[in-house]
Amino acid sequence: MKKAVIILLVSFICLQANAQVQRPEIDVQSFAEEIFEFQDEDINYEDLYESLLLLYTNPINLNSATRDDLISLYALEPIQIENFFDYKESNGPLLSIYELQAVPGFDVTTIQKILPFVSLEERPSDTRSLWQRIKEEENNYLLYRMERTLEKQKGYSEPELNSSGEPETRYNGGRNKHYLRYRVSRSKDFSFGFTMEKDAGEQFQFDKSSNTYGVDFLSFHAMLENKGRLKSIVIGDYQLQFGQGLLLGAGFNPGKGSETITTIRRSSTGVRAYSSVLETGFYRGIAATYNLNSIDITGFYSNHLQDANIRNDSTFTEFDEFVSSIQGSGFHRTDSEIRNKDQVREQAVGVNVTYRSPNRQFQSGITFMNTAYDVALFKTPNTYNQFEFQGRSNYNVGLFGNYVWQNLNFFGETAISKSGGIGSVGGVVASLSSQLSMSVVLRNYQKDFHSFYGNAFGEGSRNINERGIYWGLKFAPIRRIIVTAYYDYFRFPWLRFGVEGPSEGNEYLIRATYKPTRKLVLYGQLRKETKERNLLSEGNLQLLAEGVKYNYLLNLDYDATKVFSMKSRLQWSSFEFDSELTRGFAIIQDFNFDFGKIRLSTRFALFDTDDFDNRQFAYEKDVLYAFSIPAYNGVGIRNYFLIQYKPTRKITVWARLARSVRNDVDTFGSGLNEINADHRTDLKLQVRFMF
Repeated sequence: MKKAVIILLVSFICLQANAQVQRPEIDVQSFAEEIFEFQDEDINYEDLYESLLLLYTNPINLNSATRDDLISLYALEPIQIENFFDYKESNGPLLSIYELQAVPGFDVTTIQKILPFVSLEERPSDTRSLWQRIKEEENNYLLYRMERTLEKQKGYSEPELNSSGEPETRYNGGRNKHYLRYRVSRSKDFSFGFTMEKDAGEQFQFDKSSNTYGVDFLSFHAMLENKGRLKSIVIGDYQLQFGQGLLLGAGFNPGKGSETITTIRRSSTGVRAYSSVLETGFYRGIAATYNLNSIDITGFYSNHLQDANIRNDSTFTEFDEFVSSIQGSGFHRTDSEIRNKDQVREQAVGVNVTYRSPNRQFQSGITFMNTAYDVALFKTPNTYNQFEFQGRSNYNVGLFGNYVWQNLNFFGETAISKSGGIGSVGGVVASLSSQLSMSVVLRNYQKDFHSFYGNAFGEGSRNINERGIYWGLKFAPIRRIIVTAYYDYFRFPWLRFGVEGPSEGNEYLIRATYKPTRKLVLYGQLRKETKERNLLSEGNLQLLAEGVKYNYLLNLDYDATKVFSMKSRLQWSSFEFDSELTRGFAIIQDFNFDFGKIRLSTRFALFDTDDFDNRQFAYEKDVLYAFSIPAYNGVGIRNYFLIQYKPTRKITVWARLARSVRNDVDTFGSGLNEINADHRTDLKLQVRFMF
């Protein structure tokens, strides 16, 4: 009786407040942009979109959800998660989605964020065969994309003779980029798919000697989940995520940004099928997880060819033949790039054992893995890289743990590599009140710690040669205002590329968001980064000096009607180094129209930057599963037009035209991508068929 009264009261309040808490139809790409402020060109957002799309088509059942399920949404703070479970313990399973508003800390904004990815529908036991489930699955599609730069670039012109009388390097293939992807997947059941890609400049060819069969890159996976005690098994390409990602860090890991609390902690998602077109950072082979009550045992094996530059020189190493660098670009357009393709075989084998307490509040695990190469890795000796990995094999052993106590979430991971180097990361996420949350992360990655597939929290792109402490805050003084901030201090005990000495730095960000209505959002942001770099040499002594960069941002989002919305943005920066001050800015105006079957997005931007240090990064809308975060550099304008047309329920078509014009140069781009004009125009065409 008490439960029914609560539901009736909450439903009445929702209706009176006109709070539309029905599971909506969404544009997953726009939703992801709303949650995360895309400013980092190095993050693979395809993992985020794929995860959100799977959640949308197979939403989490709130009445059977675990803490890890709710953490994976990146939208709920510890106090909200604990309040949710406390509410269920006191009142029993939720009977209506409206009941979420009775959970302390769940306001309408929070509910709207998670609503597309949650439900109360209990999935009945599916007695259909695997073939029938695949055949009738909603998330079953084939996607094709073509891209082309309309202006002719130098790499596609007739080669000229160099000073030695030999023809200059040119691209061997055509100007079009092709991408084909098929995937059918059902969350916590199965996933099958393949991805094919040919980059611009690469050839269509069948060449067994270079491992090329038509397209340059081909990826495949077949994955089953929750088959009795067999929690998951995948054959083909996959990624692994355990602990804080210190040894195995796959998927979407946002790191530092305007969301200062929920994104700094990693979740152990285990085995993940890989379907992206990044040609590095994944395993190729087999992996499986077997469940023994509270213990999950995951074993994996990978046998994968990697692009590498092989040298034959025994003057400074014991190896007659060695790999000086692993190539991660995935490009095979010129003769030299083709020679580097699949030159070293990487084999990896490992096991992870994870324990979860019955109430899921405590989790711990151990990981052991070994990586071996058939050709030794040895970087050309230099002062900054003398502690880098050398040899044919490396092993790692790591321990991790998470513990939830009331409104505190503790987490950490420590690992050691074959060299004896140790890496450690740990912290806490705390909800101090319904208005205030805090996060703290400490890390210490020694200069000889080697982890080839790690992606833990840090300032550098790799977890090596770094110490630091991060402190984040989120404060909501009143209902319509949210203030987020972080401060991060980092130190590099050993030299780095371009920094000939131990160095240090710090970074802080402050953002204030004001949302007077559901249709209007205004925020301002300040970000300052201080980092040392080389100044000048005095004999054998290299002096360092601080480079100080300020980034400022003002943004207005306005959803005027269901048909029309707009975004206005002003961002500018300054950079000071060696008493020299430079500046840059960008003015950006977006207009978006939604006519149901047709959606149109446009941008008009002006930019003016003094140098490369002041380039302005700005996320742009793109076709589904494509990402555009260009650097606005120099003086010029940037426009794009994106149209999405859905003639039927099963067919969606995209077309995107983007153009940059620079007023300060006569040629656009550099090297083989140089255009003999002051502009560049890019075209993308894409079609998706749903089965």
